[in-house]
Amino acid sequence: MTHRPRSALGLVATLALAASLGACSPSPDDTSLTPAGPPPDCAAYTAYGDLSGTTVTVYATFIDTEGAEYESSFAKFGECTGAVIAYEGSRDFEAQLPVRVEAGAAPDIAIVPQPGLLATMVETGKVRPAPAAVSKNVDTYWSASWKAYGSVDGVFYAAPLGASAKSFVWYSPAMFEAAGYEIPATWAELLALTEQISQAGDVKPWCAGIESGTATGWPATDWVEDMVLRFAGGPTYDKWVSHDIAFNDPAILEALTEMGKILRNDAYVNAGIGDVQSIAAEAWTDAGYPILDGQCYLHRAASFYQTNWTTLDPSIKVGPEGDVWAFPLPGLTADSQPVVGGGDFVAAFADRPEVVAFQTFLSSPEWANAKAAATPQGWVTANSGLDSSLLASPMDQLAFQVLSDPGVEFRFDGSDLMPSEVGAGSFWRELTDYFALGKSEQAVLDAIEASWPKN
Repeated sequence: MTHRPRSALGLVATLALAASLGACSPSPDDTSLTPAGPPPDCAAYTAYGDLSGTTVTVYATFIDTEGAEYESSFAKFGECTGAVIAYEGSRDFEAQLPVRVEAGAAPDIAIVPQPGLLATMVETGKVRPAPAAVSKNVDTYWSASWKAYGSVDGVFYAAPLGASAKSFVWYSPAMFEAAGYEIPATWAELLALTEQISQAGDVKPWCAGIESGTATGWPATDWVEDMVLRFAGGPTYDKWVSHDIAFNDPAILEALTEMGKILRNDAYVNAGIGDVQSIAAEAWTDAGYPILDGQCYLHRAASFYQTNWTTLDPSIKVGPEGDVWAFPLPGLTADSQPVVGGGDFVAAFADRPEVVAFQTFLSSPEWANAKAAATPQGWVTANSGLDSSLLASPMDQLAFQVLSDPGVEFRFDGSDLMPSEVGAGSFWRELTDYFALGKSEQAVLDAIEASWPKN
């Protein structure tokens, strides 16, 4: 999954009121001022033109503090162009956006959290193809795979915005140093390290948990997706996600079996928590915490798991020499780096000049830098034009390094691309039974395949 369900009240905010425009556009009635052009801090915005008197409505999932950070990132655009950016964030976004579009009340801009929902919106005929300036920015600052995820039937509609990298393993640098362990560079080395830790006998290697309320099971889907990308490769991953091959294809069985070498082995899990069965009941938010008590060495989780550490205790330091840190989940070879992740996409339901201008701004390095400056931690993008020094969190810097590396084999979270009956249904349930009931790999995959919609 990309970001799991958020909880809070929606918020609506209006940025860049006309009263604040004096910094960027002096009053024409003020004869004491004869500016030769816009002030230096608005120079990057002159291409968008004078948009005074216009409003752009924006609808997204980001709320509370996260929503306020997005609002802050929009402020300069409003100040320098004169446009009013009216932002609304809602935890019911995914349910309400289709309703609004159907009722003829679509926002000008929607920040869509997954390609599947984008495709559904495109089917309404209301989403506008991305303008040429947006397409140019994406060609310049993103890899081709990101543009493909924002396209439907070969037409480019939505530029990527934020991103997440999920393929990380969290650990304690101090524990590794004390034990003399090295960061593994390949999957085989990771398995060898796992066995080495297990043979030492004092601490089990891994801790894991997939409980998430009504979404229980989703962290296990991330594990499977990582294994499919590594052992079956990108093209097969794509065919699996689109059901061009069966969910129980032998290549997928091999990948799930590889995952089971770690997560279904009582000698390797579930340190500080219980046995293999406990993985199904342990909250994903808490599953990495045994690292802090020296009870486990390894926990696979996304880059955004960093917020779980600091939510538990703000004094916990996340970094190469901190209390916890992370390394990329290795590929099969030292020079390969498969990465599963997620992201958001900017879809436009209007093509007025101010909407096109704001849509273009969101695809620019200027917006990415403004968002980085407004966010203490937990946000990153694959926009290579980002000034990474603006990322305050070492983990965000590492995630950006991975996501913006042209040599990385990136694939979008598979469960987010599958029909909801599978991606947010049988896939979650069957992997929960895989741990809780000891269901076999073949039985799990057969059941998911049987659940795939027939039409």
